[in-house]
Amino acid sequence: MSEQSERPGLFAIVVSVLAAMFGVQTEANRRRDFSAGNPLAYIIVFIIILAAFVLSVAGVVKLVMAITS
Repeated sequence: MSEQSERPGLFAIVVSVLAAMFGVQTEANRRRDFSAGNPLAYIIVFIIILAAFVLSVAGVVKLVMAITS
């Protein structure tokens, strides 16, 4: 039962992935992620966040190109 309570939830995984992407991950969170986290969950969240970022940048570029032409 104690393993279940130590597992990070979805919000904690998202925050950890964002912090790691920006390079500001704390040592305590990194230890928690590597000891109790499921690597597949972090990979899936990373891919979703990365896709959202790329699509938002592409959308902004399309918007700017449409406004300027």
